[in-house]
Amino acid sequence: MLRALFEGVAAAIPGQCAVCRAWPAHPVCEACVGRFGQPQPRCRRCALPVPAGIAECGACLRAPPPLDACHAAVTYGFPWSGLLSQFKFRGEAGWAAALATLMRSAPWVEPAIEQGDLVLPMPLASRRLAERGFNQALELARRLAPKKTDGRLLLRIRETAQQSALERRDRLLNVKDAFALDPLQARRVSGKRIVLIDDVMTSGSSLHAAARVVRAGGAAHITALVFARTDEPD
Repeated sequence: MLRALFEGVAAAIPGQCAVCRAWPAHPVCEACVGRFGQPQPRCRRCALPVPAGIAECGACLRAPPPLDACHAAVTYGFPWSGLLSQFKFRGEAGWAAALATLMRSAPWVEPAIEQGDLVLPMPLASRRLAERGFNQALELARRLAPKKTDGRLLLRIRETAQQSALERRDRLLNVKDAFALDPLQARRVSGKRIVLIDDVMTSGSSLHAAARVVRAGGAAHITALVFARTDEPD
Protein backbone atom coordinates (compact mmCIF):
# COMPACT_ATOMS: atom_id res chain seq x y z
CA MET A 1 0.00 0.00 0.00
CA LEU A 2 2.72 2.47 1.00
CA ARG A 3 4.88 1.42 -1.97
CA ALA A 4 1.99 1.99 -4.40
CA LEU A 5 1.28 5.40 -2.85
CA PHE A 6 4.95 6.41 -3.04
CA GLU A 7 5.26 5.32 -6.67
CA GLY A 8 2.07 7.15 -7.57
CA VAL A 9 3.39 10.38 -6.05
CA ALA A 10 6.82 9.89 -7.65
CA ALA A 11 5.24 9.37 -11.08
CA ALA A 12 3.43 12.70 -10.78
CA ILE A 13 6.62 14.67 -10.03
CA PRO A 14 8.50 15.95 -13.10
CA GLY A 15 11.84 14.26 -13.54
CA GLN A 16 14.85 14.05 -15.82
CA CYS A 17 15.41 11.47 -18.56
CA ALA A 18 18.12 9.09 -17.37
CA VAL A 19 19.53 8.84 -20.91
CA CYS A 20 19.57 12.34 -22.47
CA ARG A 21 18.90 14.35 -19.28
CA ALA A 22 15.91 16.13 -20.86
CA TRP A 23 13.64 17.80 -18.31
CA PRO A 24 10.80 17.46 -17.50
CA ALA A 25 10.47 13.89 -18.68
CA HIS A 26 9.62 10.33 -17.75
CA PRO A 27 12.52 8.18 -16.43
CA VAL A 28 13.27 7.53 -20.11
CA CYS A 29 11.81 10.24 -22.35
CA GLU A 30 9.72 9.52 -25.42
CA ALA A 31 12.50 10.64 -27.75
CA CYS A 32 14.97 8.16 -26.23
CA VAL A 33 12.42 5.34 -26.26
CA GLY A 34 11.81 6.10 -29.93
CA ARG A 35 15.54 6.17 -30.67
CA PHE A 36 16.71 3.16 -28.66
CA GLY A 37 13.57 1.08 -28.12
CA GLN A 38 12.03 0.61 -31.55
CA PRO A 39 10.40 -2.83 -31.94
CA GLN A 40 12.12 -5.18 -34.37
CA PRO A 41 11.18 -8.57 -35.82
CA ARG A 42 12.13 -11.36 -33.41
CA CYS A 43 11.85 -15.12 -33.41
CA ARG A 44 8.65 -16.05 -31.60
CA ARG A 45 10.40 -18.90 -29.74
CA CYS A 46 13.70 -17.33 -28.62
CA ALA A 47 13.30 -13.57 -29.28
CA LEU A 48 16.49 -13.28 -31.33
CA PRO A 49 16.30 -10.77 -34.21
CA VAL A 50 15.11 -12.22 -37.53
CA PRO A 51 14.42 -10.72 -40.97
CA ALA A 52 11.00 -9.17 -41.45
CA GLY A 53 8.35 -11.75 -42.28
CA ILE A 54 10.16 -14.61 -40.53
CA ALA A 55 8.28 -16.01 -37.52
CA GLU A 56 10.82 -18.52 -36.25
CA CYS A 57 14.60 -18.70 -36.59
CA GLY A 58 16.42 -21.68 -38.07
CA ALA A 59 17.87 -22.77 -34.74
CA CYS A 60 14.43 -23.02 -33.14
CA LEU A 61 13.06 -24.89 -36.15
CA ARG A 62 15.90 -27.41 -35.92
CA ALA A 63 15.77 -27.80 -32.14
CA PRO A 64 12.63 -26.29 -30.58
CA PRO A 65 13.33 -24.78 -27.15
CA PRO A 66 11.20 -25.66 -24.11
CA LEU A 67 9.44 -22.29 -24.42
CA ASP A 68 6.35 -22.03 -26.61
CA ALA A 69 6.95 -18.30 -27.01
CA CYS A 70 9.45 -15.67 -25.96
CA HIS A 71 9.16 -11.89 -26.28
CA ALA A 72 11.63 -9.10 -25.51
CA ALA A 73 11.04 -5.37 -25.35
CA VAL A 74 14.52 -4.16 -26.34
CA THR A 75 17.97 -5.28 -27.38
CA TYR A 76 20.47 -5.49 -24.53
CA GLY A 77 22.88 -2.62 -25.09
CA PHE A 78 23.07 1.14 -24.64
CA PRO A 79 21.25 2.64 -22.82
CA TRP A 80 19.32 -0.32 -21.42
CA SER A 81 22.30 -2.26 -20.06
CA GLY A 82 23.27 0.69 -17.87
CA LEU A 83 19.72 1.26 -16.65
CA LEU A 84 19.36 -2.41 -15.79
CA SER A 85 22.59 -2.24 -13.79
CA GLN A 86 21.15 0.68 -11.82
CA PHE A 87 17.98 -1.28 -11.28
CA LYS A 88 19.62 -4.49 -10.07
CA PHE A 89 22.95 -3.57 -8.52
CA ARG A 90 22.41 -0.12 -7.04
CA GLY A 91 19.24 -0.88 -5.11
CA GLU A 92 17.03 1.23 -7.39
CA ALA A 93 13.95 -1.00 -7.34
CA GLY A 94 11.80 1.95 -8.42
CA TRP A 95 13.02 1.38 -12.00
CA ALA A 96 10.68 -1.62 -12.18
CA ALA A 97 7.67 0.60 -12.93
CA ALA A 98 9.29 2.32 -15.93
CA LEU A 99 10.79 -0.91 -17.30
CA ALA A 100 7.49 -2.76 -16.96
CA THR A 101 5.72 0.03 -18.84
CA LEU A 102 8.22 -0.33 -21.70
CA MET A 103 7.72 -4.10 -21.67
CA ARG A 104 3.95 -3.71 -21.94
CA SER A 105 4.36 -1.53 -25.03
CA ALA A 106 6.33 -4.22 -26.88
CA PRO A 107 4.45 -6.35 -29.44
CA TRP A 108 2.83 -9.52 -28.07
CA VAL A 109 3.60 -8.79 -24.42
CA GLU A 110 0.17 -7.50 -23.46
CA PRO A 111 -1.69 -10.43 -25.11
CA ALA A 112 0.67 -12.92 -23.42
CA ILE A 113 -0.08 -11.43 -20.01
CA GLU A 114 -3.83 -11.37 -20.65
CA GLN A 115 -3.88 -14.98 -21.86
CA GLY A 116 -1.64 -16.27 -19.07
CA ASP A 117 -3.10 -17.99 -16.02
CA LEU A 118 -0.04 -17.62 -13.77
CA VAL A 119 2.91 -15.23 -13.95
CA LEU A 120 6.07 -16.63 -12.36
CA PRO A 121 9.18 -14.48 -11.86
CA MET A 122 12.54 -16.17 -12.18
CA PRO A 123 13.72 -16.77 -8.60
CA LEU A 124 17.01 -15.54 -7.15
CA ALA A 125 19.32 -17.60 -5.00
CA SER A 126 18.92 -16.73 -1.33
CA ARG A 127 22.43 -15.30 -1.06
CA ARG A 128 21.98 -13.05 -4.08
CA LEU A 129 18.56 -11.96 -2.86
CA ALA A 130 20.06 -10.99 0.49
CA GLU A 131 22.82 -9.00 -1.22
CA ARG A 132 20.46 -7.20 -3.62
CA GLY A 133 17.50 -6.73 -1.30
CA PHE A 134 14.90 -7.57 -3.93
CA ASN A 135 14.29 -9.85 -6.89
CA GLN A 136 14.20 -7.73 -10.04
CA ALA A 137 12.07 -10.30 -11.90
CA LEU A 138 9.49 -10.28 -9.12
CA GLU A 139 9.37 -6.47 -9.13
CA LEU A 140 8.72 -6.49 -12.89
CA ALA A 141 6.10 -9.24 -12.62
CA ARG A 142 4.18 -7.42 -9.90
CA ARG A 143 3.86 -4.38 -12.13
CA LEU A 144 3.01 -6.35 -15.25
CA ALA A 145 0.36 -8.60 -13.69
CA PRO A 146 -0.13 -8.03 -9.95
CA LYS A 147 -3.17 -10.32 -9.65
CA LYS A 148 -1.56 -13.21 -11.53
CA THR A 149 1.95 -13.07 -10.08
CA ASP A 150 3.13 -15.74 -7.64
CA GLY A 151 6.66 -15.30 -6.35
CA ARG A 152 6.70 -18.48 -4.26
CA LEU A 153 5.64 -21.18 -6.69
CA LEU A 154 8.85 -21.42 -8.75
CA LEU A 155 11.87 -21.93 -6.50
CA ARG A 156 15.64 -21.86 -6.91
CA ILE A 157 16.78 -24.84 -4.90
CA ARG A 158 20.54 -24.50 -5.17
CA GLU A 159 23.12 -21.74 -5.45
CA THR A 160 24.69 -21.26 -8.87
CA ALA A 161 27.60 -19.28 -10.25
CA GLN A 162 26.89 -15.98 -11.98
CA GLN A 163 25.71 -16.91 -15.49
CA SER A 164 27.30 -13.87 -17.16
CA ALA A 165 30.78 -15.12 -16.21
CA LEU A 166 30.34 -18.53 -17.90
CA GLU A 167 30.57 -19.91 -21.43
CA ARG A 168 27.38 -21.23 -23.01
CA ARG A 169 28.13 -24.91 -22.30
CA ASP A 170 28.94 -24.12 -18.70
CA ARG A 171 25.77 -22.07 -18.33
CA LEU A 172 23.67 -25.09 -19.25
CA LEU A 173 25.39 -27.19 -16.60
CA ASN A 174 25.30 -24.36 -14.08
CA VAL A 175 21.48 -24.20 -13.96
CA LYS A 176 20.77 -27.90 -14.32
CA ASP A 177 18.47 -28.97 -11.47
CA ALA A 178 18.61 -25.45 -10.04
CA PHE A 179 14.83 -24.91 -10.11
CA ALA A 180 11.79 -26.68 -8.72
CA LEU A 181 8.12 -26.07 -8.07
CA ASP A 182 6.92 -25.76 -4.50
CA PRO A 183 5.70 -29.33 -3.90
CA LEU A 184 2.68 -28.08 -1.96
CA GLN A 185 1.57 -25.91 -4.91
CA ALA A 186 2.99 -27.71 -7.95
CA ARG A 187 -0.44 -28.92 -9.09
CA ARG A 188 -1.44 -25.32 -9.77
CA VAL A 189 0.53 -25.24 -13.05
CA SER A 190 -1.16 -28.34 -14.48
CA GLY A 191 -3.05 -27.49 -17.66
CA LYS A 192 -2.33 -23.76 -17.26
CA ARG A 193 -0.77 -21.12 -19.45
CA ILE A 194 2.36 -19.98 -17.62
CA VAL A 195 4.28 -16.73 -18.15
CA LEU A 196 7.90 -16.59 -16.96
CA ILE A 197 9.38 -13.15 -16.27
CA ASP A 198 13.03 -12.08 -16.24
CA ASP A 199 14.96 -8.87 -16.86
CA VAL A 200 17.59 -10.10 -19.34
CA MET A 201 17.95 -13.13 -21.60
CA THR A 202 21.34 -14.09 -23.02
CA SER A 203 21.78 -17.79 -23.79
CA GLY A 204 18.36 -18.62 -22.37
CA SER A 205 19.81 -21.36 -20.17
CA SER A 206 18.07 -20.23 -16.98
CA LEU A 207 14.69 -19.66 -18.59
CA HIS A 208 14.90 -22.99 -20.39
CA ALA A 209 15.79 -24.81 -17.18
CA ALA A 210 12.82 -23.22 -15.41
CA ALA A 211 10.54 -23.95 -18.36
CA ARG A 212 11.42 -27.65 -18.24
CA VAL A 213 10.45 -27.77 -14.58
CA VAL A 214 7.15 -26.03 -15.27
CA ARG A 215 6.48 -28.32 -18.24
CA ALA A 216 7.13 -31.37 -16.10
CA GLY A 217 4.47 -29.99 -13.75
CA GLY A 218 1.92 -30.23 -16.55
CA ALA A 219 1.82 -26.68 -17.92
CA ALA A 220 -0.10 -26.44 -21.19
CA HIS A 221 1.79 -23.45 -22.59
CA ILE A 222 4.86 -21.48 -21.48
CA THR A 223 5.78 -17.95 -22.56
CA ALA A 224 8.84 -16.02 -21.42
CA LEU A 225 8.77 -12.22 -21.24
CA VAL A 226 12.03 -10.34 -20.76
CA PHE A 227 12.91 -6.68 -20.82
CA ALA A 228 16.13 -7.08 -22.82
CA ARG A 229 17.56 -9.74 -25.14
CA THR A 230 21.11 -10.00 -26.44
CA ASP A 231 21.32 -9.88 -30.24
CA GLU A 232 23.51 -12.97 -30.38
CA PRO A 233 23.19 -16.13 -28.28
CA ASP A 234 26.17 -16.59 -25.94
